[in-house]
Amino acid sequence: MNRRAFLNRSLTLTAAAALGSGGAIAYASDERSAGSALKEPVRIDTGLVSGVTAALPSVRVFKGIPYAASTAGEHRWRPPRAATSWTGVRTADTFGDICPQQVMGAGSVSMSEDCLNLNVWTAAARADERRPVLVWIYGGRFVGGYGSDPAFDGAGLADKGLVVVTFNYRSGAFGFLSMPELSAESGHDASGNYGLLDQIAALRWVRRNISAFGGDPNRVTIAGQSAGGASVMHLLYSPLARGLFHGAISESGGARDPGDPEIAALAASYRTLETAESQGVAYAQKLGVSSLSELRALSANKLTASQNGSDTTVSGPVNGNPPLFRPVLDGWVKPWTYAQALAGGHQHDVPVLAGGNKDENGASPQPKVTLAGYTSTAEKEYGALADEFLKLYPATSDTEAGQARNASARDGGRVSADLWAAKWAKTATSPVFTYYWDHAPPTQAGQTSRGACHGSEINYIFDNLYATDLPWTDTDRTIADTLSDYVVNFVTDGDPNGRGLARWAAAHPRSATTMELGDTFGSIALADAAKADFHQRFFASQKPW
Repeated sequence: MNRRAFLNRSLTLTAAAALGSGGAIAYASDERSAGSALKEPVRIDTGLVSGVTAALPSVRVFKGIPYAASTAGEHRWRPPRAATSWTGVRTADTFGDICPQQVMGAGSVSMSEDCLNLNVWTAAARADERRPVLVWIYGGRFVGGYGSDPAFDGAGLADKGLVVVTFNYRSGAFGFLSMPELSAESGHDASGNYGLLDQIAALRWVRRNISAFGGDPNRVTIAGQSAGGASVMHLLYSPLARGLFHGAISESGGARDPGDPEIAALAASYRTLETAESQGVAYAQKLGVSSLSELRALSANKLTASQNGSDTTVSGPVNGNPPLFRPVLDGWVKPWTYAQALAGGHQHDVPVLAGGNKDENGASPQPKVTLAGYTSTAEKEYGALADEFLKLYPATSDTEAGQARNASARDGGRVSADLWAAKWAKTATSPVFTYYWDHAPPTQAGQTSRGACHGSEINYIFDNLYATDLPWTDTDRTIADTLSDYVVNFVTDGDPNGRGLARWAAAHPRSATTMELGDTFGSIALADAAKADFHQRFFASQKPW
């Protein structure tokens, strides 16, 4: 067992014991003692701030630093404003409020509209070290999530040499409401992308201030999963984010061919401005108000209680409807469709690492599929190509139907990502590295495994298995150590490869492969030739996003 795996094992065991007894987590120590990471206050553009020892003793964490001012009252549904300065030293030992939402799970969090804050993990001993920076954007269907979620604890990656930043952004109605009145007052004839504007404001804060934490403002990689991964894609195409980052990691976030109809159901789905404005007016009427001023006067609780609905006007073939509140093709933050951005070369030409998981987007270890449902869905989705699809993915029973749906979803997802990478390469010079994650994390006793499901890679990416009380094994710790090494290399050099790691080849139109991550690390085929050809032709026949 290597040194990192040993540390993760020690921390996990101690954390699990503390959680089981109801006590605070007391992290076990290995041969290291507390490091010297930035023990003195550091100066940022709003004042002096001091951190505290993180989950790993070599790392310092600075919690709850405001990167923008409150969004309450008249500032609701407006771009983020500069944070207020303070005098003296701000002790950043407590995570800030999260943005209004219906919180999932049993965690206790403080919530308000004064929520635009961020957290920084660093093991730098001096401000002039210039370590590469990872900025994480959380998922949550664009209706929830927060940067202080324990799953995103940045100490593991900071211990490996990165400076890690997590932050909050507005979601749901607070982040993505669009109305004609909002568009009119904007000065850009645009509305609905306040959550994306928050993300851009956080990146501007990083550019101004990250050097105070030993970070390099010229080596910033944005990363995210699900809606966070979709946000990465939106930022890659947004002119407002130009120059704010130098690499991008999109996990299960929409790095798919624009012709892939499943985009409709996923976090990458977006709305036209006309549609979003119409939906905003209907939302206000549902709440019993008819003007923007009345909406701004409503309590946050009333807005939160009504914001988690789905958009039933659009759906994907397998995954159903997307969230109602999500990004908008507004002509300002997001000026182009995916197809237009790729064809016109409007993307920021930076290295990208992107992919998806084995058991998501219609695939699962226990698919609930009937043979009749599988056949009717195929006929509806593939139309004139349905007979060919059913010959490539045949089934004669419910069990076989589930297996066939899993196989087609997995093949289609890998082919879709590869087609997207090929379109990217037509107008960009920076490499794209695609992946397929297939490791199922352990489950608590009595729980059924969801396989390599949506989000199952996150703790491994962060190398922070210590942050949860799952019954991790030595295999899990080795996978986390390896996967996080790839991440650190990519953030550092724009290339995941490094000594002792299996070769991860950049996507290439002639390779028809992707990188398997998890149970094995190495190159695998997208699909067999006939199936890959089918998916390519099908995507080409669809109306592009």
